[in-house]
Amino acid sequence: MPINSSLLRLWLFLAFACFTVEARAADDKTVIFFGDSLTAGLGLEDPAIDAYPAVIQKKITDARLPWRVVNAGLSGETTAGGLRRVDWILRQQVDVFVLALGGNDGLRGIDPALTRANLQGIIDKVKARYPAAKIVLAGMMMPPSMGEDYARAFRDLYPALAEKNGIALVPFLLEGVGGSPELNQADGIHPTAKGHAMVAETVWKVLKSLL
Repeated sequence: MPINSSLLRLWLFLAFACFTVEARAADDKTVIFFGDSLTAGLGLEDPAIDAYPAVIQKKITDARLPWRVVNAGLSGETTAGGLRRVDWILRQQVDVFVLALGGNDGLRGIDPALTRANLQGIIDKVKARYPAAKIVLAGMMMPPSMGEDYARAFRDLYPALAEKNGIALVPFLLEGVGGSPELNQADGIHPTAKGHAMVAETVWKVLKSLL
């Protein structure tokens, strides 16, 4: 039975389209968000949609960029815990690594020097495993109630680490969100979905140029 030329062209088009989609999926690069409950989306109705890494994934998808987001946030995580956990996360491909830890250290009054050493350890492990990966460090700040000297030392460790390692810096992950009752849940710490949308905008300003 002869094949209609129009039908043949349609088959060829569909075959090419399927090949292109599969090739694009295989070529997708990975952004890892490595953080604590702020990254995990603790308290949100649907973190898979509303947590800031998910909001950034939507921005990536809308822009038709070949990247996929992995949310490696873990509630309660400290920098020490992150240093122990990161090897497991690095078993998958990493092209951009967003490091957003330290908030729980500060709330527990951990020495900023120890927090800095742990963050440096995580950065070193990422660089050793994936030398070509780009790293983004998300800064955190502590309220004055923790003591002015402590709050200053904690705030300053992030830009110092970014400069030392030549990596991108988000000066304050919760810029415009921290301390705002209408953007945070009842605990005053974890952002609402609206707050996460603002966090996503803050991170996206730095991240988009790396994609």
